[in-house]
Amino acid sequence: MNIPNILTLARIVFIPLLVVLFYLPFKWSMSAAAIFFALAAVTDWLDGYLARRWNQSTPFGAFLDPVADKLMVAVALALMIERFDSWLLTLPALVIIGREIVISALREWMAEMGKRGAVAVSWIGKLKTTLQMAAILVLLGFPPGHLMSHLGVATLYGAALLTLWSMTQYLRAAWPHLSREM
Repeated sequence: MNIPNILTLARIVFIPLLVVLFYLPFKWSMSAAAIFFALAAVTDWLDGYLARRWNQSTPFGAFLDPVADKLMVAVALALMIERFDSWLLTLPALVIIGREIVISALREWMAEMGKRGAVAVSWIGKLKTTLQMAAILVLLGFPPGHLMSHLGVATLYGAALLTLWSMTQYLRAAWPHLSREM
């Protein structure tokens, strides 16, 4: 166990705490949930940075890091779907969650074939993640109808478009391997 792996595990522990903060019946609970999510997003960046910098990448960390990220984002988006109760937010949120499931399955399948490198993370995926984290942070911090929440929804749409673009790229890269098995 090393510090990057501890940070990754902390993100998983943060998930139920985020949910509790979200539902607390206090005025400050949304702001606290947003701050907590921001902390989790920073640990996402920090664990990868430290693992590379200190040469502490492990198979456990390589497995758990994307799982922790996807769980945190999926739970936060589910909370936003409930909070906003609008198809305008639900649509991009479900696109993002659906893409994560598809790409996770694709990466697992490609890894079994020894071709995981064909679906490695791209700059579009990193930009998508940045927009997605920013959107969730804003949506957690501001109530529906607030000017900033409109900006958060618009940013979530930007993340959803990048989500579809990156998924298309991953599927296109994997297609030669997928189509051989048909």
